[in-house]
Amino acid sequence: MARENWQVEHLLRRAAFGPSARTFDRFDDASLSDVVDFLVEYQRQPDDVDSYIGRSDHVSVTTRGGEFAPNTNIDDARQRWLFRMVHSERPLQEKMALFWHNHFATAYSKVAGFAGGLQGARMLALKPGDLPGPPGQIELFRQHALGNFRTLLLEVARDPAMVVWLDGRTNVRGRPQENFGREIMELFTWGVGNYTEQDVYAAARVFTGWNLQRVPANGNTNDPATYHEFFYNAAQHDTTAKTFTFPIYADGGRTIPARSAADGMQDGLDFITALALHPETARRLARKLWHFFVTDLRPPDPEFVEAVADEYLRNNSEMKPVVRFILHSPWFNDPDLWFTRYSWPVEFVVRAIREVGWTGFSVNAAMQPLTNMGQTLFEPPDVAGWELGAGWFSTGTMLARMNFAATLAANQRFNLTRATGTWRVSPDQLLEFFLYERLSPAPFSLGPYRDLLSYVNTATPWTGSDAQVNAKAAGLARLILGSSEYQFV
Repeated sequence: MARENWQVEHLLRRAAFGPSARTFDRFDDASLSDVVDFLVEYQRQPDDVDSYIGRSDHVSVTTRGGEFAPNTNIDDARQRWLFRMVHSERPLQEKMALFWHNHFATAYSKVAGFAGGLQGARMLALKPGDLPGPPGQIELFRQHALGNFRTLLLEVARDPAMVVWLDGRTNVRGRPQENFGREIMELFTWGVGNYTEQDVYAAARVFTGWNLQRVPANGNTNDPATYHEFFYNAAQHDTTAKTFTFPIYADGGRTIPARSAADGMQDGLDFITALALHPETARRLARKLWHFFVTDLRPPDPEFVEAVADEYLRNNSEMKPVVRFILHSPWFNDPDLWFTRYSWPVEFVVRAIREVGWTGFSVNAAMQPLTNMGQTLFEPPDVAGWELGAGWFSTGTMLARMNFAATLAANQRFNLTRATGTWRVSPDQLLEFFLYERLSPAPFSLGPYRDLLSYVNTATPWTGSDAQVNAKAAGLARLILGSSEYQFV
C-alpha cells in the first residue's frame, strides 16, 4: 500500500496491525468511512483464518513432535494468536481482544499452577467446539470484542481462568475471598477512589458460591478431555443483604436484598449491572481507550472522556458505537496525534511481519524476542496488566526489538530484493521504497534520513544489481524497524 492516504494508514496502524501490501491494497482509494466500516463491522468478513495455518503463503508456525495443539499447549496458543493477528480479515476484533486481555489481565502461570499445563491452556485459549468444555478466555474477548461491556463483565466473572486467577474458587459463605470483589471495582470498572473497604467486603459476599468444578471425561478426572467449568454453588452463597456506599439500583437503593440460596446469583447480576452502567465506569473506559487509540503522550482530553462516556451510556454499554465514534472523532484523526502512541511489543512484531514479509518465517521465532521486549501473551505481570507507554522501553527491551528486526529482515532478504522492482534505480529511490511503499514509520527528520541514505550509498558506485540490493535491503529494513520512528503507531 503506497503511503498516499496517510489518514487511512493511521487508521490501519491504530485499529488494526498496520498496512500490508498483500491484504490492504483494497484501501488505496478507500475513504476513511469505508475503512472504518470494514474494521468495525468485522462480522461481515469470514473468520476462517485458523484454517490457513500451515499454508506456505502464510506465516509459519513451529510444531513440536509433529503436532500443533493450540487448544492444549500454551506456546502453540501464543503462535495461533500471532498468526491470527498477522492474517485475520477481522483485525479490529483481534486488536480489541488484545485490549481486553490487558484490561482483564490473567496469567497462564497461576492458572496452570492450579489446573496443570494442559488445562491451563484450555482455560485461556480453547477454541469453541474443538474440545469439550467452555471456550478459553481469549475466545470470550474475541466474541465480545465490540459487544456489550456488561455482558463481557458477566462472562469474565464466570470465566474459569478468572475464577482461578482471582481465587473465586475459594470464595465461600463465612469466608469471603475479596480478590475478585476488589478488582472488579478497582481495575475492571470504575477505579480507585470510588469504593471503600466496606464495599470490598460486601462485593466479596455477593460472589460467594461463584466457584469452579471439574467435569470428568469417561468417569476419569485424569482423562485429557476432562475440563473445568464455572459452578454456582448455592450451598456456599451468603444469602444475607449486602449494603454498599453507592447506589446499586436506579431508585438509589444501596442494598442488595437478602435472597434464597437458589436465587443468589442475582446478587452478582445486580452488582455487575450497577458497575457496568455507572458513569465513572464509562469515564474510566474512555480514558483507557484514549491511551489505546489516540495517544499515550498526552493525558486524556476531558471533552473526549465525556463524549465517549456519553456514547457508552447512551448505548447501554455497547462497545461498537463507542469505538466507531472514536475512529471518526477529531481527536483520533488529528494529524498532530498520529505516531504518538508507543507500540506494544506484540503490535511491533505483527506490524513488522506484515510489512517486511513472512515467506519461510515462523511466528515461533518471535516468542523469545517478545518476552525479551516485555510482553508474553497470556502472561501479564499482574492483575493490573502491563505497564504501557514509555514503560515498554528500556535499553534491554529496545535491543530486543532491534535484534528481532535484524532476524526478520535477514530472513526476508531475497523477498525484499525482489519486491524493490524499479525502485532500485538509485539509492534515493530504494530508500523511498522502504519508507513510503513497504514500511510505515513516522516521518524521518532530515538528519536520520541522510544517515539512512548514507548507509545505502556506502561501498561501490550504485548500479542497482541484485547483489547490491541484496547487500542493502535487509540492513535498510533492519535500521528502519529498529529506529525510534518505527516504535510509534
